[in-house]
Amino acid sequence: MRAPNTNLDPLLQPFRLKHLTLRNRVVSTSHEPAFGEDGLPKDRYRAYHLEKARGGVGLTMIGGSAVVSPDSPPSFGNLLLHRDEIVPWLRLLADDVHAAGAAVMCQVTHLGRRTSNCTGDWLPVVAASPLREPAHRAFPKAAEPWDLDRIVADYAAAAVRCKEGGLDGIELQSYGHLLDGFLSPATNHRDDEYGGDLEHRMAFPRRVIRAVREAVGPEFVVGIRMALDEDLDGGLTFAEGLAAAGQFAVDGIDFISVIRGTIESDASLSRTIPSMGTPLGPFLDFAGEIRRRLDIPVMHAARVADPATARHALREGLLDLVGMTRAQIADPHLVAKIRSGDEDRIRPCVGASYCLDAIYDSGDTKCVHNPATGRELQIPHTVPAATGPRRKAVVVGGGPAGLEAARVLAERDHDVVLFEASDQAGGQIRLAAQNPRRHDLLGIVDWRVAECKHLGVDLRLGAYAEASDVLAEHPDLVLVATGGLPNRSFLAAGEGLVADTWDVMSGSLHPRVGSVVLVYDDHGGYPAMDAAELLATHGARLEYVTPERTLAPDVGSMNSPAYLRAFTEHDVAVTLARRLRAVRRGGDGRLVATLFSEYTRTETERVVDHVVVEHGTLPNDELYTDLLPASSNLGEVDHRALLARERQAVVRNPAGRYQLFRIGDAVTSRNIHAAVYDALRLCLPV
Repeated sequence: MRAPNTNLDPLLQPFRLKHLTLRNRVVSTSHEPAFGEDGLPKDRYRAYHLEKARGGVGLTMIGGSAVVSPDSPPSFGNLLLHRDEIVPWLRLLADDVHAAGAAVMCQVTHLGRRTSNCTGDWLPVVAASPLREPAHRAFPKAAEPWDLDRIVADYAAAAVRCKEGGLDGIELQSYGHLLDGFLSPATNHRDDEYGGDLEHRMAFPRRVIRAVREAVGPEFVVGIRMALDEDLDGGLTFAEGLAAAGQFAVDGIDFISVIRGTIESDASLSRTIPSMGTPLGPFLDFAGEIRRRLDIPVMHAARVADPATARHALREGLLDLVGMTRAQIADPHLVAKIRSGDEDRIRPCVGASYCLDAIYDSGDTKCVHNPATGRELQIPHTVPAATGPRRKAVVVGGGPAGLEAARVLAERDHDVVLFEASDQAGGQIRLAAQNPRRHDLLGIVDWRVAECKHLGVDLRLGAYAEASDVLAEHPDLVLVATGGLPNRSFLAAGEGLVADTWDVMSGSLHPRVGSVVLVYDDHGGYPAMDAAELLATHGARLEYVTPERTLAPDVGSMNSPAYLRAFTEHDVAVTLARRLRAVRRGGDGRLVATLFSEYTRTETERVVDHVVVEHGTLPNDELYTDLLPASSNLGEVDHRALLARERQAVVRNPAGRYQLFRIGDAVTSRNIHAAVYDALRLCLPV
């Protein structure tokens, strides 16, 4: 390994921000992982940010939208800056992050209408004008003068708490929340001194900025994360945004984190925070134009997913500080790996946006393929070598679960063989990546294959393993990661007449252009949506049918817009609350699908050319069953030991020659994160 020349890498250059010297130009920008407890950044929250500091980041920003007032109740796990109890917790976090060499700031906001009237203390939500926010569904009241007086005071008090907590600065939030609700003509319809032309619409944000600056003094760093162009009919224009930013700098703002777009709806949010299938760094030129026109440092983060894109932004003078937030959710040691010359070993952000969607789906941030993120108190990001005897491990299956098991066991310095029946690793990820828009999912596979090769795993691709092949390796440990197979067994009749989503994604089903295809989704996640998008874009006349009361409930707000765009462009018909019961061959050779409504208890029929079903998978467990009798644990998992991250020690068969476990979809139908997490926590103690 050749040591990098850090003197020439713009990412690793220090940066002076007022009195504060950052050790490099890489930032983890403000975001809310929902790791707080009681609205406070306790141990789990602190560990998450400390890991990034240890991983080399220059500045980590906490409190994605930490709230200043009780009538700004959390909508996604926000910290509560209006509580005095937060100060000692901020101090603990700041001390730890500083000791690891990084700076730390907090984003501060009043959510305005971007929350719910029916949560927290059930206080009425306030905004510049009584306009409903689509994403969180709140109908706000127009803020009265006394509301504005107390909120200005709350901002100032919250800023003081951050300063008392030892933070290096704060960042005011002005996109989708209260401040920009006043600034934007799209959301400010007032006819008092706070509405009308730009000067009047700026009045309330300026009051807040001046009050904060007065409260914290001249030396404390105060920035703003702000939409300078809402890209919205009737919204804030670039010229107005730039003028406002210039005035805010005069009022006391020290840096600006640039946003383009709005976040009030799923569609606009997905454009402002773009996911996979979109260009890298789509707003860098926009940010560069702002940097050329303003005299304060400019920061930006939007799909800057890799070091090359980040370097380009700095070398071309587009940014002063580069946000690599989702990239460091995937790998908090990103900067350290750049510095050590191990850039090729950075775990990639694939842009899946599971980190954001998981907050609403399961309560907190999760990386789609790094289960240690958010679990730093239980799981290390760097796998330590084992202290016990070296073991021979056989992994069967090269999907995400099998590859992760092989990687972790090899990091533990065990002797690992992996059998994969296909000539390419990846399993169901490779199928999902056949949707061109989701091709980046292959980064999950490619990184693990590269790591396995680096660690000396014996990768045997194109090798279908039977029990005799496994036993010939004389293993101490066998992990069956053979995945699942599509489940069509739910049909009362016609199982042999239908195709499944695997047929679509693998290319074995090729409907003619204009063919009528019914896609039945009793899964609610990505597989049926991928298949439907692929079929629609290839010219099928498509009806999407689901027994759910909504479309694909397990596809979150960051990812659903791309599917809905494809559905709209190709006129896909959507039928909710219908269950596919049976399929038969009609007299004309076409298929007749019987749909049932549980609400009216009636049946209807569709005559189509093809029926494609998605009902999850059933375990492909034949090999597991064959290996069970000679195993020492008979496949049993000690859940107490698993959850405590202790070695599995169950013995059900003293004559058994090896331990045997199933992981991933070889157990039951789940998602990528579950498969990788299965493997990581089972193999860490081995």
